[in-house]
Amino acid sequence: MSPAKLTSKQLTAVICFALAAVTLLVYSPMLWHGFVIYDDPDYITGNAHVKAGLTWPGIVWAFTSDDAANWHPLTWISHMADCQLFGLHPAGHHLMNLLFHTANTLLLFLLLEKLTGALWRSAFVAALFAWHPLHVESVAWASERKDVLSAFFWMLTILCYAKAVTSDKWQVTGKCQNSSLITHHSSLYWLALFFFACGLMSKPMVVTLPFVLLLLDFWPLGRVAGRKWNVASSEDKNLQPATFNLQLVAEKIPFFALTIASCFITYRVQTGALWSSQSLSFHFRLANALMSYVRYISKIFWPADLALIYSYPHFWPFTGVAVAAGLLIMLSAIFVLQAKRFPYLTVGWLWFLGTLVPAIGLVQVGVQAMADRYTYLPSIGIFILVVWGVNDLLNSQPQKKKIAALAGSVVLAGCVAATSIQLTYWRSSPELFLHTVEVTRDNYAAEDSLGKALESIGKSDDAGKLYADAVRIEPDYPMAQFDLGMNLLEHGDLNEASNHLAIAVQLSPRNPVMQFDFGTYLSRHGNPAEAAVHFKAALASRPDFTEAQQQLDLLSAKTNAPANRSTR
Repeated sequence: MSPAKLTSKQLTAVICFALAAVTLLVYSPMLWHGFVIYDDPDYITGNAHVKAGLTWPGIVWAFTSDDAANWHPLTWISHMADCQLFGLHPAGHHLMNLLFHTANTLLLFLLLEKLTGALWRSAFVAALFAWHPLHVESVAWASERKDVLSAFFWMLTILCYAKAVTSDKWQVTGKCQNSSLITHHSSLYWLALFFFACGLMSKPMVVTLPFVLLLLDFWPLGRVAGRKWNVASSEDKNLQPATFNLQLVAEKIPFFALTIASCFITYRVQTGALWSSQSLSFHFRLANALMSYVRYISKIFWPADLALIYSYPHFWPFTGVAVAAGLLIMLSAIFVLQAKRFPYLTVGWLWFLGTLVPAIGLVQVGVQAMADRYTYLPSIGIFILVVWGVNDLLNSQPQKKKIAALAGSVVLAGCVAATSIQLTYWRSSPELFLHTVEVTRDNYAAEDSLGKALESIGKSDDAGKLYADAVRIEPDYPMAQFDLGMNLLEHGDLNEASNHLAIAVQLSPRNPVMQFDFGTYLSRHGNPAEAAVHFKAALASRPDFTEAQQQLDLLSAKTNAPANRSTR
């Protein structure tokens, strides 16, 4: 049966099947990959609460923990469920990531098709989302469950919201001079709010969703300036458009309240992870944000030299920053000025810019200047902008539309090929970080991670050289100082090792592992008083750090001094 003879529902089902089948096939090699040494030990393999599976104490811990400098209880619980089902076999954990990614792809397609009625454009955007190599990091990395899980709730939130505001039960009633009151709330509205809360409890980056709902009110829902409102009386039709626009904001107050709460919690738990280098002034972070926006756009259109870590540079040239700022301002002006004629340009562009704000680095957390995983949801805005734009550009030229369809097929084939290649780097930690070092420059974080990967397979000497090089590039990077110190300890260079460990704990005073290991070193080399200080610091950051408490108890027993037990 040809596509022309299929009913609309049958064609939608066929497209869903094709999207799911290709996505599962393309990503299937990751089921044979192992865990990686970057974050996976903190999230899964070395986390006692997660490894224990689904337990009541574990669930309580998930909602009260700020481990990994994040509050995302549903992400923790999903990892616990994986361990309950699959133990520490990585295939099961990877499979769940892949299933979430596939579900997100189908939800995106159905969402766009419902909102716009554009079947093939919606399918093409969903295919780009599913197979773009920038998204490999979010899917193939077990620790990035928070990406695919939060996106799942993001899609459900928008679907429920769209159904709610187009439902017959959703009406503007009452005669108001200054505002309109929504008195009949659809249960789907509250379900959307629930899914949004779940998204925030999976990854706080989804805090921008209320703003995206406002964009969707503009296009494609057409609710701005009184359009598509079911008004109760003719007198209400005389209300000014601004009245309705204010109502669009008012109905989202519960969503904004959750956003504010999530921002507050996130800032509190990430305080210890904020990058403390004095070089990262606000002006420097702003420059990096501008450059990152342009770099993200370039990687969406030409996804080359993708890496797990893009370390913060020591400087950005003024000319480059000025050009980036000018380009962003120019594009923003063009798309906003075309809002009335081509609303999808404005919506797609602001979707991209806005959803990246939480991760753009104005408040810097970690060492990354940018990250591929941060494009998982923002890239959808660019995909919409381009696909709808090309369609309208060629709308009156059927022959060119056929050429565009062929070109689109080539683009999707290229995405599949690039994604397949990018997946190969995730087979093991040494391969992953060797590739990262090869495609980036002066990447101290990647060199440090490659050193740890090599050390894990017995190449300690090679690891030491990488640690030393990472320290040379960025002396203020605490992990490199720490890893170099531990490597020197292994090789018997005690004095030099002590110097680097001391620098590491000074740079990262809230890191319990660093504090514990340095305390252990001091305890073994005749400095129990100073060792106790570091054991106490480890317990202050992680009250359930059993090994640190045991070492503190041993020191106290030797010196007959009372140990300060940590309680929570």
